[in-house]
Amino acid sequence: MRPNLTIAWLYGTKMNIYGDRGNVMALAQRARWRGIEPEVVEVGIGAAMPDADIYFFGGGQDQEQVAVSRDLSGAKGDALKANVAAGAALLSVCGGYQLLGHEYRPYDRDPLPGIGLFDMVSEAGPERFIGNVVVESFLGELVGFENHSGLTHLGPGLDSLGTVRVGRGNNGKDGTEGAVWRNAIGCYLHGALLPKNPVLADWLIGAGLRHRHGDVSLADLGPLDDTVELAAHRTGVARAVRTR
Repeated sequence: MRPNLTIAWLYGTKMNIYGDRGNVMALAQRARWRGIEPEVVEVGIGAAMPDADIYFFGGGQDQEQVAVSRDLSGAKGDALKANVAAGAALLSVCGGYQLLGHEYRPYDRDPLPGIGLFDMVSEAGPERFIGNVVVESFLGELVGFENHSGLTHLGPGLDSLGTVRVGRGNNGKDGTEGAVWRNAIGCYLHGALLPKNPVLADWLIGAGLRHRHGDVSLADLGPLDDTVELAAHRTGVARAVRTR
């Protein structure tokens, strides 16, 4: 029997800029290539939070963040936190990342409450960080593209995703990029991120499999030929080093 995996795409119609939908496509396709049956569930405003194995939460415009912040408050956000605490995997990017902290403080309106999954706060900054990024992470070298003016500050007990080698990262000052708590990752890396970083995609799929099936691992399902993906990764790193 083929193992199954549920991927929840949070607010895909509102929080989907800079090619972030490619992350959902990469997760589903890499699962299929390994004989896993993926089900992608889109979760919009007013919908209940499903018991998924992997959650993806992309970036959006500031006005979209207002509606999403309101919708995530209360039971819906609590359900997401509980599922991650129980072992589900999560990847959040930019605006989605900010709303998983305690709050995001825009320039021209009251702070938007987050759900506190990550011990961090974000605020609008005076400068926009735009360009290619290379991060040294616990999974090795990651490459992506940042385009944000938000400044994110991690709490003392929260691990970053990694150290910025090229680019600006969380706030342009402390050298950190992203955050990690259990199997949840937040970051400012657009791209889409996962097609060029198969090691991260597989880490999320592996965590999702353990959450759903317990005793199933990616190693049991065999490796994939990542020749194309790794070539894209190397090209992205070279471009980042050359242009920043």
